[in-house]
Amino acid sequence: MSEPDNNSNNFLVKIKNSNILKRIFSNLKESKFLKMIIYNNRLQKRVNKDINDYINEYSKIVIEIYPYPYRNIHFINLFGGASYCHIYFDDNEKEIKRTYLNPGEKVTKIKVILDYRYKTLCGLFKECHSIRKISFIKFNRNNINNMSLMFSECYYLEELDLSHFNTDNVKDMQKMFKSCERLKELNLSNFDTKKVKNMSHIFEKCKSLEKLNLLNFNTNNVEDMSYMFHCCGKLVNLDLSNFDTNNVKNMGHMFDSCSLLEKLNLSNFNTNKVKDMSHMFDNCRDLVKLNISNFKFEKATNIDYIFYQCRKLNELDISNVNVDTIKENHNFLVSCSSIPNIICSDELKDKIYKKKEYIDDR
Repeated sequence: MSEPDNNSNNFLVKIKNSNILKRIFSNLKESKFLKMIIYNNRLQKRVNKDINDYINEYSKIVIEIYPYPYRNIHFINLFGGASYCHIYFDDNEKEIKRTYLNPGEKVTKIKVILDYRYKTLCGLFKECHSIRKISFIKFNRNNINNMSLMFSECYYLEELDLSHFNTDNVKDMQKMFKSCERLKELNLSNFDTKKVKNMSHIFEKCKSLEKLNLLNFNTNNVEDMSYMFHCCGKLVNLDLSNFDTNNVKNMGHMFDSCSLLEKLNLSNFNTNKVKDMSHMFDNCRDLVKLNISNFKFEKATNIDYIFYQCRKLNELDISNVNVDTIKENHNFLVSCSSIPNIICSDELKDKIYKKKEYIDDR
């Protein structure tokens, strides 16, 4: 069976790499799209052979970019030995260079269909500075296991529609939204995170984030929450009352530099396994009340500067802190020295106020 003539079917096909297949179409209708897949044997060896996957469009993504992007700016990252991605444009553009936009192109909207064989979306939009909005129109795929770095450093991303997102089998979400500096709101109410083990840095440096609803987050299996909300400077309220932290080992810098955060409900936090709590509340300047009376410090090997620069914190219950565990931890004592009312053992209190006197004398 001969291959169809490109000119007669009004499409452009290019295979640029043996591992990465890209098909770029100009106003190609679905009927021609499916006909081409069935008809072209050479292409069919490299694409999904189940035509139903294309009909149902299991992972259709619409990306809106700025009309005049900077030179050589990503809109999507494709890498690895098993990358299968099919890209076509809404606008009448003929071609793009691999994962870069051509200088001067006026493309404003791109539709992407990911092949069903993709099992990781790690770094899919990492450092894609040209993107303004991403919408997951259909995302019924449940074979994705990795979403780490997925939107990391999308500095100019303003809107993100994840209402059709499927995260049922995802295990890694580290740095997923890191440095999405223009995002003001994230609706993650449909996220299923029961299998996630790593949430470190997930919202780090989301500097404009004002609303974040995590009430449906299942954190039963999470082991790493370090830097989770680091530098989320616009968050005022954060309800984590549903968080299960039974398996967490690292909470270092978790709320570091959440400078407008006024209150935190951590009453359900279990810290029995946590080894690192360093800088956990560092620079939470507006934090007035913090109840951590249920915190355990037996396994903690690093609690340096845990309450450093908590300038408005008036009272702190650290009665569960074992003075033998603290020993002469200079940085921990310094971080507590500015808090007027501390509930703890007499021996520990004595160490803290001695440290305070030393600092004041200086």
